[in-house]
Amino acid sequence: MKVKTKNVLDLTDLSHSELMEVIRLADEIRKKPSDYADSCRGKILATLFYEPSTRTQMSFQTAMLRLGGTIIGFDNPQNSSVAKGESLKDTITVVGGYTDIIAIRNPMEGAAAAAAMYSPVPIVNAGDGGHLHPTQTLTDVITLHNEMGRLDNLTIGLCGDLKNGRTVHSLIKTMSTFKGNKFILISTPELTIPQYIKDIIIASDCSYEEIPGLADAIPQLDVLYMTRIQRERFSSEEEYQRQHGVFILDKAKMKLAKKSMRILHPLPRVDEIDVEVDYDDRAKYFEQTVYGMYGRMALIIKLLEGSVKEFPPRVMPTHPFRCKNPKCITSSEKYLPGIFREAGGDMLICKYCDGRRLI
Repeated sequence: MKVKTKNVLDLTDLSHSELMEVIRLADEIRKKPSDYADSCRGKILATLFYEPSTRTQMSFQTAMLRLGGTIIGFDNPQNSSVAKGESLKDTITVVGGYTDIIAIRNPMEGAAAAAAMYSPVPIVNAGDGGHLHPTQTLTDVITLHNEMGRLDNLTIGLCGDLKNGRTVHSLIKTMSTFKGNKFILISTPELTIPQYIKDIIIASDCSYEEIPGLADAIPQLDVLYMTRIQRERFSSEEEYQRQHGVFILDKAKMKLAKKSMRILHPLPRVDEIDVEVDYDDRAKYFEQTVYGMYGRMALIIKLLEGSVKEFPPRVMPTHPFRCKNPKCITSSEKYLPGIFREAGGDMLICKYCDGRRLI
């Protein structure tokens, strides 16, 4: 089955059947990697990382190399023409002419969606600020499928920085498309989940509950998704320190959890999971990184099937407005057209970052 989408900006760009096909292929590759060693021979992946990464960048690179392809790119924009003031549009247009597929990480929300407007080759969102991280979610759902045996009727606790955690946003968006899932949101009031994510849950066959304490929530969970408090998303060190260290998973709390519960974490961790928990059989965050490599291998194969270089048509603005989110890619790349979808009444939602504004 070929995927219909050219780009993966959000994992929900894949239909349920397409997602399950990617999961199935990832499992096949994991069991028989030699059968896929030449699947991308002669193909080139560009990894354009405008902000730091270890697992995501290396996972993409390793995935392509294991498929027989090659890689180019940068892991520091200061080592590229971006440091000279080159626009995202020009970087993507040029790199797209050299390569067959691009994975991009950028600190601005909606950057991957903007890149897709100018790329002649498939774009994969490797994280856009605090917005979305679809291939981490692919990693997560493959882990859940293998460890839990299902993707529906799960009680999933998400703990930590739910406001800025793009992995959390992507995971909820995807898992809310599977029936019967319940989300337990564990955070401080300052780091609660954005309203648009709550709206997605409300519109689905799923439900959510907000609980301020990890110990109070953990007994009912099938899955605990821990996240770090992200220092780089705070405007000051003082603000970060007020949130840092509030939620710690340790052996005492693990005694309250089900024997069947699984712990996931997108990594890196700081101190939100005690090292002693690593030796608990329920901790799956290191296995999770390996599942992710196979997931990215499968996704690359699917996106390159029948892919041809073709510049997308010019996109015109839908409204004469600008997004009010200062973290939106349109705030730094001024040439981007204002593209919004109407959400009823006078509300507009930005195509790039899901930011809301009134007309």
